[in-house]
Amino acid sequence: MARPWVEFVQSQRLVWQRGPLDAVRKGAEVKVLSADAENGASSLLMRYPAGFAAAGGALAVDDEFLVLEGNLDIGDRSYPELTFAHLPAGFETGAWSCREGAIVLEFFSGTPVRAGQPFAYDERRLVLHKSAYDVPYTGNFHPEFPPGAGRKMLFQDPQTHDATWLLGTLPLRWAERSEVHPTVEEMYLLSGEVHGNRGVMRPGAYFWRPPSVPHGPYGTQTGNLYFFRTKGGDLSTTYVEAERPFRWWPEYDAVLPPEFEAARGEVPSGAKRW
Repeated sequence: MARPWVEFVQSQRLVWQRGPLDAVRKGAEVKVLSADAENGASSLLMRYPAGFAAAGGALAVDDEFLVLEGNLDIGDRSYPELTFAHLPAGFETGAWSCREGAIVLEFFSGTPVRAGQPFAYDERRLVLHKSAYDVPYTGNFHPEFPPGAGRKMLFQDPQTHDATWLLGTLPLRWAERSEVHPTVEEMYLLSGEVHGNRGVMRPGAYFWRPPSVPHGPYGTQTGNLYFFRTKGGDLSTTYVEAERPFRWWPEYDAVLPPEFEAARGEVPSGAKRW
């Protein structure tokens, strides 16, 4: 995977762009959170304007999204806030529209282009419509994971075992050890503040971390809700002694590619989310 390590950038500090997705979502604005220069896969914050409309059909790549604000309509289905979908390459959708505008986290598995026509896909990989409100929390997903958190599983790929989920944590919770995963871990912070080894993340914070990089420990005074994805197979966690003990209000110490240097920095509490 040819994506640079990003940990972390506040998406508020990135610039909205017009045009990158005109082939499939003409009229929408984009913030590029990360992208793979080799295969065109990307993680994006999308702003669909009021009155947006686009033809349906099939894409040649997977399209995964979570609505953060507003409402999308696809065919005869409505996707309000915190509704998730994973649409495999080849799946034919109805027309897209947005009456009042929407902010959407969207992930493409390659360069987003239309397929000439729908084609066969593994139906186990289709999540047509899933409200996060309807997904139960599960706990005890690792015997060493500090108590006070729960996971809402949104999708697990039956072929690759890549996974997408929400993690909710209680206020005044922190860990003492760092974690290491054999997979890429990707995160967008939906609510709350997170204190960790790279600084204080606030809503809108994003990271794409390569495999086998120790990270944390983390803590929160507010409690929070995270959106996570993993790439590269089954997620497992090894706990290791932290290079530095956990502490509140750590300095900002981001790892950013050159193209993100202008966006370096934290945002204040209560900052606009987008």
